[in-house]
Amino acid sequence: MTTVELAKRTGQSVITLQEFLVNLGEKVVSEFDPLKIDVAELVVMEVGANVRRQHSNEGSEILPRPVVVTVMGHVDHGKTSLLDALRQTSVAAKEAGGITQHLGAFVVRMPSGASITFLDTPGHAAFSAMRARGAAVTDLVVLVVAADDGVMPQTLEAVSHAKSANVPVVVAINKCDKPSANPERVKLQLASEGFLLEEMGGDIQVVEVSAVTKTGLDNLEEAILLQAEMMELKARVDGHAQAYVVEAKLDKGRGPLATAIVKAGTLVCGQHVVVGSEWGRIRAIRDMSGKLTERARPAMPVVIEGLKGLPMAGDDVTVVETEERARMLSAGRRRKYEKDRLRQIMEQRTENEPSEDDVPERTEMPLIVKADVQGTVQAVTDALRTLNSPQVFVNVVHVGVGPISQSDVDLAQACGAYIVGFNVKSPPSSISQAAIQAGTKIMQHQVIYHLLDEVGNLIVDKAPGTLETQVAGEAEVLNIFELRGRSKSAGGDIKIAGCRVMGGHFSKSSTMRLLRSGEEVFEGPCASLKTNKHDVELVEKGNECGLVILGCNDFQIGDVIQCLEQVVRKPKLIISDNGIARIEC
Repeated sequence: MTTVELAKRTGQSVITLQEFLVNLGEKVVSEFDPLKIDVAELVVMEVGANVRRQHSNEGSEILPRPVVVTVMGHVDHGKTSLLDALRQTSVAAKEAGGITQHLGAFVVRMPSGASITFLDTPGHAAFSAMRARGAAVTDLVVLVVAADDGVMPQTLEAVSHAKSANVPVVVAINKCDKPSANPERVKLQLASEGFLLEEMGGDIQVVEVSAVTKTGLDNLEEAILLQAEMMELKARVDGHAQAYVVEAKLDKGRGPLATAIVKAGTLVCGQHVVVGSEWGRIRAIRDMSGKLTERARPAMPVVIEGLKGLPMAGDDVTVVETEERARMLSAGRRRKYEKDRLRQIMEQRTENEPSEDDVPERTEMPLIVKADVQGTVQAVTDALRTLNSPQVFVNVVHVGVGPISQSDVDLAQACGAYIVGFNVKSPPSSISQAAIQAGTKIMQHQVIYHLLDEVGNLIVDKAPGTLETQVAGEAEVLNIFELRGRSKSAGGDIKIAGCRVMGGHFSKSSTMRLLRSGEEVFEGPCASLKTNKHDVELVEKGNECGLVILGCNDFQIGDVIQCLEQVVRKPKLIISDNGIARIEC
C-alpha cells in the first residue's frame, strides 16, 4: 500500500503520515512508493486506527494439509476421555476434578496413516472465550454429547461458536456403554435445535462412541477424514508462516512458551517474530511430544521458545525481517493495547455507574489474578468481570502467569487488593506469612465454579446494600382517646390511637403509616408510644398500646397502622445451572 492509499484509508493527510515515517526512521522519497507491511501497520497504530493483517495464500507450493479438529461440548461429557482413547494417554485424571481447565493441542496419528490435529477445549461457561479461540483456528468441530445427559447449555454455546466461525460439525454421542444411555433421545434433541442430521436427510454426521470401552472410534475417525476430504484442505507451504497462539505459559527454566498452530507457510527456528504485543527470536521449536524440530509446517501445533514476554491466546504470529523492526512493532502494539485497555476500563466504569437515586455509594473491589497459562488468565478475568454490579466494581488491577510472588503481595498491600490464584502452586510460607501480616487475602482454586462462588460472596459482603422500607408490624385501632385543654405552644388537642399489635412489632423510632380501607391516609414519625401509661421503645405482637403520630388527628376505629422500618438489603449471588455467575442487586 502506498502513502497516498494509506492517507485515504486513515483519513489523515499525506504530510502527517510522512512525518510519522520520518520519526520511524524510514526514508521518504515519493508518496506513491509502496510501504512495507510492518511500517504501514506502525503508521496506522500511531494514527490511532485499528489494523488487521490479511494473509495471502499465493505461493509456489500449495500442498494438502492435515485437518485441525476442535473437540467441544458440555462439561463432563467426556471430551478429554474421548481424546484420551484416541491418543492412548491419560490426561483427564491429571486435570482438577477430571475437568479440562485449559486448551490442549496435539497430533493423533491414525492407524490408516492419516494425521489429525486435535484441540481440546474446556466445557465451563466461563471459558467460552477459550472455546471461541479453538473455533477460530479450526477446520472441523467434533461436538461431544453424553448419551445419558443429552443436549446442555454449553452444547448449544459450542454450536454457536462453530456456526459463527462457519465450521462444519460432526456429532459424537459419547458414553454409549452406560445403562442409562439413550442416543435416540439425543438425536431428537439435536434435531429440535435445528441440526440437520444425516439420518434425517441432512449433512451432519452422527457417530455413537464410548471412550471407556473404545468402541466406535474407527467410525469417528472415518467421519472426520471423510469431512476433511470433502473440504479439500490445502495450504501454502513456502514463505513466511501465518500462525496463531493457542496457549501461553511461563516455564521456570525456559521462560515464556507459546503453543501455536501454523495455518500457512513454514515457521523456521531463528526467525524474528512479533506475537501480539510481544517479540522475540525463535530459540527453539518443539512438537507436542517435546521433541526439537527445525521448522513447523501447516496444521502443526508447536511450542515456541525465545519470546521476551507472554503473548495473549489468540494473537497471531508475525514474522519480521530484523530485530529492530520487531522491537518497534511490539512497542507500537503495546501502546495501542494500553490505550484500548484504559478506554475499556473507563467505559465499564461509566456503564456500571448507578444513578444517584438508586445507591448511595459504590465500592471498588481490586483483584490481582495469577494463573498457570495465559489463556486461563484471560478466561478467569472475563469470568470475574461478569460479577460487576451497580454497587461493587470489580477492578482487575494486575494479571500474570506463574506462581504468586512477593511483588504480588506488595502490590496488593499498596492498593488493598485480593489475590486470586487459579491452578497455581501454593505460595511458600514466607509469602503466605507476608500476606497475613499485610492483611491481604489469597484465594486459591482449581475449579472455576468454586472461585466464582468465593469471590461472589466477598462482593456480597463488601457491597453497601440498598436502603429499603419494609413493614415491621401492623396494629388495629380499637379505641380513640383525646387530650384536651393543652396550650397552643404545645400543639393544642392530641388524639391517641388505642391499638392492638396484630403482627410483627412496633418501635418508637420508626415511621407510622395510617391505612383506611386499604388506602393510605397519613404517614409520619411516632411522637409517643405507651403501654399501661408507661413510655416504651418496643411493643410486641398481641400487646395493646397507645400511639400518637406527629401531626395526625384523624383516627377512626377499625383503621390499620403500619410500623415502617428502613433495612439495608444486600445483593445476591446467583449461579445458574450452566455455571454463569452474576450479582443481583
